[in-house]
Amino acid sequence: MADLRTESVEFPANGEIGRGYLALAQGDEPFPGVIVVQEWWGLDEHIKDVARRLAAEGFVALAPDLYHGQATKEPGEAQKLMMSLNMGDAVKELVKATDYLASRPEVAGRGIGAIGFCMGGGLALNLACESSKIRAAAPFYGVNPTPVDTVHNLNGSLLAIYAENDAFAGESVRRELEQAVKAANIDHEIVVYPGAQHAFFNDTRPEVYDREAAVDAWQRVLSHFRQNL
Repeated sequence: MADLRTESVEFPANGEIGRGYLALAQGDEPFPGVIVVQEWWGLDEHIKDVARRLAAEGFVALAPDLYHGQATKEPGEAQKLMMSLNMGDAVKELVKATDYLASRPEVAGRGIGAIGFCMGGGLALNLACESSKIRAAAPFYGVNPTPVDTVHNLNGSLLAIYAENDAFAGESVRRELEQAVKAANIDHEIVVYPGAQHAFFNDTRPEVYDREAAVDAWQRVLSHFRQNL
């Protein structure tokens, strides 16, 4: 792994101070930027690891802390945290995080990427619909924007990744998204991993982690970002 620098950063968001975890490689700057959006657990070590992995591949990754200092490993507490999050405000905070990342001297390219997982997958897709700076989105098993026709606002390419066995983002969600992006003539790829379960990418959860699917999905994400950022 390349030598990495990580730091906690602050940016203006919704009249307050937004915070996040920034990771970038030490080397010849600038690099393309990517926003990493948390699962319902919060800004935990898994999400920070995703940011570091992106940095090691030549991106500047920023994971905003949407729970503002709170994180958990307990599903019940995670659900409470997610339910208490104002999703509209969260998207606005992500837009401000994107503006901040784009302004960093270490960041340059054709635009910013967005990746997110579960709750963060839906938020990453909403962010891509709200910010013209997002030129490549890679949401994992997230819900669709409401209304789904909001995807007409996408300004870049979409790689949407799903698990076959997923009650949260199942076949109806995938079909609805595919119909909407086709109608909007959005460049897209929708990938469904047979036999995989929701959250299959999270290697800190052995009960659902699917290494083969996760490795393949990661390579697709890297290719997607390299082609579009």
